Amino acid sequence: MRKLQNERLRNLVNYVYDRVPFYRQLFDAHGLKPSHIQRVEDLHLLPFTNKQDLRDNYPFGLLAVPRQEISRVHCSSGTTGKPTVVGYTAGDIEIFSEVVARSLAAGGCKPGMMLQNGYGYGLFTGGLGLHYGAEKLGMTVVPVSGGMTERQLMLLQDFKPEVLCCTPSYAQALAEEIKKRDISLESLNLKFALLGAEPWTDSIRQHVQQGLGLQATNIYGLSEIIGPGVSQEDVEEPGTGSYLWEDHFYPEIVDATTGEVLPEGELGVLVLTTLTKRGMPLLRYRTNDITNIYYSHSGKRTHVKMGPIKGRADGMLIIRGVNLFYTQVEEVLQMFEHLTTHYQLVVSREGSMDEVEVHVEVSQSLVRELGLEHISIVELCRFPVLSELNATFCKRLKENTGLTMRVHLKVTGEIPRSEGGKLNRIVDKRQVYA
Repeated sequence: MRKLQNERLRNLVNYVYDRVPFYRQLFDAHGLKPSHIQRVEDLHLLPFTNKQDLRDNYPFGLLAVPRQEISRVHCSSGTTGKPTVVGYTAGDIEIFSEVVARSLAAGGCKPGMMLQNGYGYGLFTGGLGLHYGAEKLGMTVVPVSGGMTERQLMLLQDFKPEVLCCTPSYAQALAEEIKKRDISLESLNLKFALLGAEPWTDSIRQHVQQGLGLQATNIYGLSEIIGPGVSQEDVEEPGTGSYLWEDHFYPEIVDATTGEVLPEGELGVLVLTTLTKRGMPLLRYRTNDITNIYYSHSGKRTHVKMGPIKGRADGMLIIRGVNLFYTQVEEVLQMFEHLTTHYQLVVSREGSMDEVEVHVEVSQSLVRELGLEHISIVELCRFPVLSELNATFCKRLKENTGLTMRVHLKVTGEIPRSEGGKLNRIVDKRQVYA
């Protein structure tokens, strides 16, 4: 693997130096030539490529081939301004399809199975990425796209696909609708789900698996690198990390502050270099996803593994000097039988102090147990059982995050659900004070 990576890296640095003015200027500004990068261990000599570099070269300034040789263009879902643009040659599309096909196979899929694709089609890479990869594996694809819950449920019952692909929050929404409509899992044929585009935890995995009657694995990717299919959990090794296809994407973990490369296993920012892309290859792209990488010598594959995404370096909340990722709140939620994983963090500023509120729904089972189905949430809070639940949850949050947070218990349906896209877990109101 190292021999292959080194060979591909040497080809890559010569390729971008010759073809991409941005990289030629970057090399020259740091007194570097392609000959200085002979092995993956030399990558640290290069500076990072950031999302801002893609924005600064909008739309096609980072292409390594003439625009006429680009077969497809995708864009990432930027939160401000114009999106970041990624171009693919026909060969890049083949690589994209290959790594997604690998991921599907690792997730339990086989040729001949039917896959219902609930990722959005269009400029987002999820829909077409999973579609082409599934076809390459020899699957039958139902291209539903995101949302349209009524149609999703109808096709799950009528077409009986074995595989579902969508965001984890939307899989939760489908599971809730199935329960609400009293649709029996026996009327479905689902066996596997590949969920991605959002960080998620084992509590969500359990909710989805129980609610849909399948095995759920995580698929990871980002449009700047290629799209979904950068890494994938194996269905036989759930919760042990995702295999990263390092023959195409070389990973590094770096310190979020210093940029120093960290040893195997340590938590930091994931940096990826595309070893085989030709349309718009990237050197040391800083993803801002917080994770770690390690080799699992007892696993069924020899590729490096990456751990679950803990959050984002640029999306990390700093509250009164404490770093907070919303997944930390989700981990505490797993300790409480009567709280659901439908939650949001609301961040505000009172005077000069940042405050975090956790809005979370109480489980329907507890509401039914207390006979409170038609009681408003204002009245719910008056019940001693719920007051005690609120207080215990607040205490656990403090113990696990170091922060005091106000908790607001909600009834079913009060927290926004996903409609097929990413679900915003954080509502940051501090911007209104800026």
